[in-house]
Amino acid sequence: MKKPQIKWMLLPLLVAGITLGSCEKEDAGDEISADAEVFTTASLEQADESDWITEEIAFLGDEIMGQDEISASGKGIADSGYFPECVTITTVVTDTSVEKTIDFGMGCELPNGNVLTGMILMTLSKDAEAATRTGTLELAGFTFNGIAVAGEASLFRQRMNENGVPQSDFEAAFSAEWPDGATASWTGNRTREWIEGFGSGFWADNVFLITGSRTFINRQGHTFERTVLESLRREWSCRFIVSGLLQLSRDGQQAELNFGDGSCDGFGTLTLPNGTEEEIRLRRARR
Repeated sequence: MKKPQIKWMLLPLLVAGITLGSCEKEDAGDEISADAEVFTTASLEQADESDWITEEIAFLGDEIMGQDEISASGKGIADSGYFPECVTITTVVTDTSVEKTIDFGMGCELPNGNVLTGMILMTLSKDAEAATRTGTLELAGFTFNGIAVAGEASLFRQRMNENGVPQSDFEAAFSAEWPDGATASWTGNRTREWIEGFGSGFWADNVFLITGSRTFINRQGHTFERTVLESLRREWSCRFIVSGLLQLSRDGQQAELNFGDGSCDGFGTLTLPNGTEEEIRLRRARR
């Protein structure tokens, strides 16, 4: 089955890059290093926040599709408890598709502390028992912790990949406006292997391995390309990426961010273009 295509995906084949897990020092206004002015803490901080937004949206899409799969098969517990009572989910079944509206109203706090407003509109292929399933997703009046986010995504989901676990390919084009008027946009893809916790009935034991690439354009119009070199491990009970390696590129310079040994400690090691290594505190440690 082919993955669904959306018009924005046909833009000069989205330059590879990913915003997974950027970072900041004690003073967000400082440069990471005088030898690497292209990698400012302000830019990395904003990129990290954009990735956090994408992680949440991708997880919500996975959660909805996973619930359908488990309900259809009867294997496992469909409701993981992640959607609180302030979320309204409406389902309309047509001859060819399933339409889902996830409505967060004027403000709904999820179990991980993120506060969302507005709606996510999903259109899914009808057969929840098929080996693969496709879908599209559109944001409507959506905000994430006060950041207004717009855009679309496509999903291609395998009930079981070659490693015997659920896998989702998520291609997205989002833009955002921060409360202070700053704006940014990002496009790209990610593959998420759901390696632990699927169907357990408890959202906090979910663990994902993430690969992919993304292009991020910050508030100054600078373009950053980010690519996963070693799979990033996201344990949903922790707000950080706990291990993996990310490459960051801009203006012909490259840096690498190592997320560590699996500890949920909020720190990583940044290797700058000149080879200098710095321990940095990940932005989410402050939330």
